[in-house]
Amino acid sequence: MKFVHNLIVALKGFFMGAANVVPGVSGGTIALITGIYKEIIDALNSLMEKATWQALFKGDLKGFWKQIHGTFLLWLGIGVALSIFSLAKLMTYVLANYPVHTWAFFFGLIVASALLMFKDIKGWGIREILFTLLGVALGLAICTLSPTETPDSLLFVFLCGAISVCTMILPGISGSFILVIMGKYDYIMQAVADLNWVVLAVFCLGCVVGILAFAKFLHWLLGRFEKQTMLVLLGFVLGSLVKVWPWANESARALPEPHYGAAALWCVIGIALVLGIEALATRSEARRSD
Repeated sequence: MKFVHNLIVALKGFFMGAANVVPGVSGGTIALITGIYKEIIDALNSLMEKATWQALFKGDLKGFWKQIHGTFLLWLGIGVALSIFSLAKLMTYVLANYPVHTWAFFFGLIVASALLMFKDIKGWGIREILFTLLGVALGLAICTLSPTETPDSLLFVFLCGAISVCTMILPGISGSFILVIMGKYDYIMQAVADLNWVVLAVFCLGCVVGILAFAKFLHWLLGRFEKQTMLVLLGFVLGSLVKVWPWANESARALPEPHYGAAALWCVIGIALVLGIEALATRSEARRSD
């Protein structure tokens, strides 16, 4: 039974990995749907507890493993890794051969995510609008003022990992979307598809450092200023839509046909997918509360 339970955790990790590969679908949302979000947060928080590392340094490996939810994280990680490595080649292929369709799909995903974030924020007033506009300005500034091509240096790859992993645990915002903003989504997907272990190792190291450095801060920030944080994130997502506009990249603009109809269809499919996932999450939470 324990093995079956671990396989189920791995399957949930697989769906989380799939979500994190696609900009606009949050791995945190999938974690909520499948009922493992709290355990993930507890496991991450335990990694920042002094008692956890004291157990390790004292040689209490069993106690250390239990405190960090080691078995859970191991099987979850296996599922996430299998998903990412199996889907990376597909993402690389569709971006190269169907850029307008793919970016239109991503655009729809992100629009729907923004709409759901908007729905979850209650009590709109001047203050809330100002926080949202701050996020919009930040998103526009990052997307329009930053160069189209960002460096491929390992230091920048490390930075991408450190920043994107923090949003991967937030329901409503996607870590791969941050990679799009930073101009490294294609690059990281290609590295996964080509098994470029140097780039992947540096990126994963950045993820580890990022999650350890920011997990506590994010927990504190959302605990003290949840509404303000979500308002800025909502504005940031809206302002950053210019980055995923289907005809914003060179490969799409170089096509002989604009593919407006196909783009509209894939945008609608993206919106429907996110709304469907959200409906499942709502139903799952309702069942757990009954």
